[in-house]
Amino acid sequence: MLFAQAASAETWRDQLPQAKEVGQGELRWFGFRIYSAKLWSQTQPFNQNDAFALELTYHRAISREQFVEKSIDEIKRIFGSRYSDQKLHAWSLELGRVFPSVVEGDELIGVYLPQRGCRFYGKNTALGEIADVELAQAFFAIWLDPKTKDSTLRANLLGLGK
Repeated sequence: MLFAQAASAETWRDQLPQAKEVGQGELRWFGFRIYSAKLWSQTQPFNQNDAFALELTYHRAISREQFVEKSIDEIKRIFGSRYSDQKLHAWSLELGRVFPSVVEGDELIGVYLPQRGCRFYGKNTALGEIADVELAQAFFAIWLDPKTKDSTLRANLLGLGK
C-alpha cells in the first residue's frame, strides 16, 4: 500500500550528511531554462542502488498537476507497458500528495532511500515521504535511466560530462 506522510522538520541533508555533488546540469526546452539539477551522493563513485538526492531549482512556474502528469508520462515512456494503468493512477495520487506547485527560484529535492522509497523536500521544508521502492526507482529513472529524454543532462548529473 502506498502512502505519503509528512516528514519531520529535517532537511534533505539530514538524510545524507556526507553527500557530495556527483554532477549538475540544466534542462532547457526550446531554449528556455526550465530547471537546474544537481545529483548528490555519499557513495563515490555514484551507485544508483545507494541513497542519493536529486536537487532541482526551477526557472519557470510549474503547477503540481503539470509536474505529476509529466512525471507519469515519462515513466510510461521509459518503461512502456511494465506498469498497469491502475498502478500509474495510484502513483499519480501519491506524487500529487507530496509535490507542490513551483515558481521561479523554488527548489525541490528528492531523496532516494533504498528499501524504503523516497522523501521530498523544499528548500527548507520537508514535503513528505512515499514508502514505495518501485515508484521511487521509476521516478528517479526520469533523470538517470539510459532512456531519459535528455541524455546530456543525465551524463552531466552522473559526472560523465566533465
